[in-house]
Order: sequence, then structure tokens, then C-alpha cells
Amino acid sequence: MAGYVKNLPAMHRRSEKNIEKYLREQIEKRVHGVCLKFASMTETGYPDRIVLLPGGAAYFFELKSKGEKPTRLQSVRHEQLRDLGFPVFVIDSKESVDEVINEMAL
Repeated sequence: MAGYVKNLPAMHRRSEKNIEKYLREQIEKRVHGVCLKFASMTETGYPDRIVLLPGGAAYFFELKSKGEKPTRLQSVRHEQLRDLGFPVFVIDSKESVDEVINEMAL
């Protein structure tokens, strides 16, 4: 149990919820966009967030805890969106958020 408590801060930094919050904050602050929770009422497997930027750009983000991968259905949905021309990013760290936002800001 002591090891679990000791690693709690590191686990918190890597949690999907924490990464999602960081993404939302950084999108608003750094590229002046909106980061909306994306949830279909009738379909499953679509990314967690859609990011809308000034000028009409749209990006989809799948958020995962560190080291986790998309499910098979999520991968199919991501491919469908990419085939339609939308960028889809799978993010599992704050560092990954920063890398993608740096590319968006160019």
C-alpha cells in the first residue's frame, strides 16, 4: 500500500481525466480554441474531445491514461474520421498535448 500512496502524484499526472483537463486549458489559453466533450447519443467509439479553432479547423482527440491504447472500435472510428479528412490524435500525456498544440500554433 505504501508504494501505491507514494506513486499517487505520478499516477494523477498521467490519468485520462487530468490529461483531458490539461488539453482543454491549453487549447483555450494557447490557440484560443474551444475543446468540447464529444459524446454521441447513438454511436460509440468516437473520440473524447473535438477541438475547434479560429478559421474553421476541427480536430478530434482520444484521451488515454499513460500507456493505454484505443480499443478496436475506437481505432475503426478514428480511421473513419481520418478518411473524411479530420485529424485524430491519441494522447496519453501532457507532453503529447504540448507537442500537438505546438504543431497547431504554427
